[in-house]
Amino acid sequence: MSALKKKTKKNAAKPAAKARPASRSAKPASRSVRPARRIIPAVPPLKAKSRGEKAAAKPMVVLPKLPAHLIAAIHALDDKKAVEIRVLEMGQISSIADFLVIATGTSEPHLRALRIALEQSLDEAGVSSRSESQRDSGWTVVDAFDVLFHVFREDIRKSYALEALWKDGLDIPVSAILKA
Repeated sequence: MSALKKKTKKNAAKPAAKARPASRSAKPASRSVRPARRIIPAVPPLKAKSRGEKAAAKPMVVLPKLPAHLIAAIHALDDKKAVEIRVLEMGQISSIADFLVIATGTSEPHLRALRIALEQSLDEAGVSSRSESQRDSGWTVVDAFDVLFHVFREDIRKSYALEALWKDGLDIPVSAILKA
């Protein structure tokens, strides 16, 4: 008998593994299901082109419908040199606001300038807003009712970690908003 047939006979003689009992900590199957999120597909790395090949087309990022005052406010934050701007779509997971914008300022005067620029851009777009900040707190909030803006100093932003708190929100790339 060949060596292959001998191995097959050995494997056939082994008993099947026993099924493990269900663990007590298993979650019940009747849990409510959260609504599906829209996910922006990951961008595949571009191949280096060799001679005679055409350059690969850049993948398109599909943005959800963004309000005009949100786009204007992102441009205002970018013009005033806000750092690490993040936009999260919160419509499916929160009744507080549809969008959450988090940005970082470098100092208290920079935070004030960012707040003023936000308020001006929202006023120009015809949206009423309310702002709240305390002197030397390192945190300014501008509420445009469907968009909530949080502008932090870097150390305060790290301590509150709002991105981790609202991690289920859809992260919208700011570079795509600035190009729109």
